[in-house]
Amino acid sequence: MMRGAFDDVPLTVLFPPLTPAERDSLRRTAGTVDTARADRRTADWEWVLEHAAFSGARMGTLVVLGLDVIEHAEDGDQLEFLLQVVRTELGQLAVDAAVNVACWCETDHATHDVDALRLVVSEETRLPDAFRAGAERMLRWLARPHDADHWRAKAGLPARPIS
Repeated sequence: MMRGAFDDVPLTVLFPPLTPAERDSLRRTAGTVDTARADRRTADWEWVLEHAAFSGARMGTLVVLGLDVIEHAEDGDQLEFLLQVVRTELGQLAVDAAVNVACWCETDHATHDVDALRLVVSEETRLPDAFRAGAERMLRWLARPHDADHWRAKAGLPARPIS
């Protein structure tokens, strides 16, 4: 896995079919997300060159490009905002966006994705459009309460136990 600013992301290697205009669209969209999170201490964009090409059916989804904005949480709690371009189990490109919160269920699931979005890239939904939709959701999340309990309540999940 490699990390850096979005300008460091090798878009032509990760997404060879994209036109120069589509690559510029991805850069503009990423720029809006970077601007919205400028005051946060978060990880850089991450990408995995080996996940760019489909290498046959497999279990699980592989992240090609992503951003994980981690919000400060106390007492073992967790709140993250995720924006990712992934390779699905069937080899399709998709854009995933989700709020990720720690699980406080009776059965420990570790985490839950809340308000999740998956847009599969196709002839009708091009990667820049799907990426923009995921980024717009990320921007709304960054402007909302940064409290994991808020997101758990919205999803009907158990609240963090009061210690």
